[in-house]
Amino acid sequence: MEIRQLKTFQTVAQLLSFNRAAQVLNYAQSTVSAQIKLLEQELGVSLFERLGKRIVLTQEGQKLIRYARKMVDMEQETLTEMSRKEEPHGSISVRIPQTLSTYRLPDILQQFKTRYPKVGFNVSTCASYTLEQELKAGIIDVAFLLADSINALDLQSEVLAIEPLILVADPNHPLAAKPIINTKDLEGESILLPKHDCGYKMQFETMLSESQIKSTITELNSIESVKQCVIRGIGITIIPQIAVAAEIAQKKLTPLPWTDDTIESAVLMIHHKDKWISPVLKTFMDISREVCAPLRQSPRRNTSPGQPSASTQASPRSAPTSRPLSRNSASPCSSEAKKE
Repeated sequence: MEIRQLKTFQTVAQLLSFNRAAQVLNYAQSTVSAQIKLLEQELGVSLFERLGKRIVLTQEGQKLIRYARKMVDMEQETLTEMSRKEEPHGSISVRIPQTLSTYRLPDILQQFKTRYPKVGFNVSTCASYTLEQELKAGIIDVAFLLADSINALDLQSEVLAIEPLILVADPNHPLAAKPIINTKDLEGESILLPKHDCGYKMQFETMLSESQIKSTITELNSIESVKQCVIRGIGITIIPQIAVAAEIAQKKLTPLPWTDDTIESAVLMIHHKDKWISPVLKTFMDISREVCAPLRQSPRRNTSPGQPSASTQASPRSAPTSRPLSRNSASPCSSEAKKE
């Protein structure tokens, strides 16, 4: 068994495609298939099940992914310790919601790249349902979520900041003329939500369900698409304030005077509890903390940036005390969220 075979296996497990894995690794597809076949022969098990044109991990494959992560981490740790005089290189894999990727990540990368110019990044959007598995498998090094908590015992999370959310509409929308807006006013409205800013979207949908509000929900694949549709009067949206600050200043969008509750979301940084934090990854995480620290905090919360979130079984004083969207909102990666 060779490390390169395990890295190939990890890539195939992440992408669930031999062809795409070959493209990422710059291998011929036959090379990828041959390496996986050698692993299966050596271990005496099937790692993937072929379902037509699709592949999925077998139970044995799911077991191996945990050990593969440890062995690849050990290799990286060894290389780091033995080559400290060389300039660090490699890649960090990050999952992050589109809003944070667009409006927060550039400041983080700008600072990071001045220290480690040869380190690359593989950045993908939020996928809360697979996040725990990907972090456990080592496919993702670190993740960020717009959510108050994440219920997964194997994951460690900390609150970096509080991101204010805002309800916005086209200035000519009927709701824009109201002096105050509450949950009942959303009855029958067309509500546009981004697919990939998953945490607060799920909480908002749960709030509507608990209040028995019947609205037409449209999910779009980007924050920009949501904004452009709202500008054209197609519906309203809830969105991080930073994402629409320019449009509000230009009077293309108008904030709606929501009165029911403070609308906000924590910014969580998450990694697997057994993950080896390399010096390079530690620097990235430290810079993320520094960049997010000055962000506005909610006066209704006891949780300060840098403290563990409630989901990590921290002390009671570190748990959020406000009700950002709904008291019983399901958190990403929780069993309740997965059932929806």
